[in-house]
Amino acid sequence: MALLEIAVTTIGGALSATVGVLAGGMLTRRAQDQHWLRDRQLAAYQDLLREYATFTMILRRAHLGRTGWDYDWGAWSAALMSAGLVAPPTVATEIDRFGEAVQGLLDATAGVDTTTAPLSQEQFERAMAVPARAQLELVNAMRRSMGRHQRPLSVWLGGAGGRAPHWRAIEGQDGVVSPRRP
Repeated sequence: MALLEIAVTTIGGALSATVGVLAGGMLTRRAQDQHWLRDRQLAAYQDLLREYATFTMILRRAHLGRTGWDYDWGAWSAALMSAGLVAPPTVATEIDRFGEAVQGLLDATAGVDTTTAPLSQEQFERAMAVPARAQLELVNAMRRSMGRHQRPLSVWLGGAGGRAPHWRAIEGQDGVVSPRRP
């Protein structure tokens, strides 16, 4: 009987240790995967926002400086696709909305010759208003996806609009701050 108790105790201990090691390994692997994904998301989000800032600054300089302009749209497309690959569905939806707002800006300025009839600074800022709002919504979605402790922004950051539009921040029931024109 004592031998049976020793065998059961030994086998039970070995089995418990094995289960503990396997569970610990799975939890560690999951944490590493989440950390890797978060790093990839942040890099993709940074690339997308960098490309947006780059081409809007090029476009702004062309209008205000009465010069031609060119931009590598392959980099923009790649940044959109990279961000879409790692973004959770809520951020991917905002990326799509942001892309549509940027396309609207490009459609609105497509027929404008920046060397002979450029937009004024005020006209350019008005044209940038919709993409700027979409950018703010996207940045807030990105912030939420990176961690629940991230509070939403209520101000427009970056972009090429020059002065930020005069928005009032309206906090919704869900705590999300949205820009609204006065």
